[in-house]
Amino acid sequence: MQFADRLNNVETSAIRELFKLLGKPGIISFAGGFPDSAMFDVDGIREAVNTALTEEPGGALQYGATEGYNPLREQLAAFMTSKGNQGVTANDLIVTTGSQQALDLLGKTLVSPGDKVIVEGPTFLATIQCFRLYGAQLISAPVDGNGVKTDELEKLIEEHKPKFVYLIPTFGNPSGAMLSLERRQRVLEMAVKHNTLIVEDDPYGDLYFGEAPPPSLLALSASVPGSRELLVHCGSLSKVLSPGLRVGWMIGAAELLAKATMCKQFSDAHTSTFAQATAAQYLKAGRMPATLAKVRAVYAERATTMGNALRRELGDAIEFVQPQGGLFVWARLTGAGGKVADGGELAKRAIEKGVAFVPGAPFYATNPDHATLRLSFATVGVEKIEEGVGRLGAAV
Repeated sequence: MQFADRLNNVETSAIRELFKLLGKPGIISFAGGFPDSAMFDVDGIREAVNTALTEEPGGALQYGATEGYNPLREQLAAFMTSKGNQGVTANDLIVTTGSQQALDLLGKTLVSPGDKVIVEGPTFLATIQCFRLYGAQLISAPVDGNGVKTDELEKLIEEHKPKFVYLIPTFGNPSGAMLSLERRQRVLEMAVKHNTLIVEDDPYGDLYFGEAPPPSLLALSASVPGSRELLVHCGSLSKVLSPGLRVGWMIGAAELLAKATMCKQFSDAHTSTFAQATAAQYLKAGRMPATLAKVRAVYAERATTMGNALRRELGDAIEFVQPQGGLFVWARLTGAGGKVADGGELAKRAIEKGVAFVPGAPFYATNPDHATLRLSFATVGVEKIEEGVGRLGAAV
């Protein structure tokens, strides 16, 4: 069978392949990139389902508009406004099947083979695969504990004149970094200066520990004239409510949303109206603030436990920035004291010791740092985190 040439540019997810190794009994896994199912507000979602089926069964069960179920679009606009994103209306967004579909629609509508796209190094693995599928030439912008290095990013924009720049400014997967307020301003200013589209992916921004992060690029765009038109914002309920609902959204210029809606018609007609109606009723019921407060507290405790355990068990053999939100610790092996310095090698040793994580190299579009690794604390209780990091220490 002869497949499309575009498939030559992508390969199976290294993370998906890793999961095949997790069948060993007793494995403690820090490999997953998903929320803890014990945190799902099952009662609230059940109530939302029942209300949707009682109040508007036709809307929940019938075909719907490609751009989204309007009551949900209105609720999402209100949700975004409550987070400081002024002037967002239902017409400014389309509903997508998870934020992953938003990325796919951006690939379909913006990327021609050979187009250059700047991403963070490291960045979300599925983004690398998605944009490459449409023929993009990816360029990595370096990241530190405060997010993308804006001086380096501007040089890359000037050199490559990319179709767009893709960023996860707040607690990104995998870096967990939080882009500083100063750098956020710089990103918007350089977007205007160089007339460059910026894509802000924000699935983790609500999962902060303690102090809230700086305003989103979308919220800050009001203070940088001309930047709003050069900004696409992607959001998701997957990490804060339920991945199974597959509800995401994309905010952008009317022209882009029209093209994205057209492409969405070709792929799924519309995101599940049943899921959309459920999400709309959930948001309308006002349960989200309490749900977020609960998950923030749980993830904060687990993140602190993992950070303390890593410092204690691995010492100077590892370096990382303690996450202020999200689901991940992004770390780098130093090789100190002759300890293992390759994330892939450590992953093999760790599986033998009964603990799993994801090596960092696949998260780089170019120039991978093989010393890096991603650890998720989200789905493991504090006692298992202690035990798992102890096993990791033994593997190093």
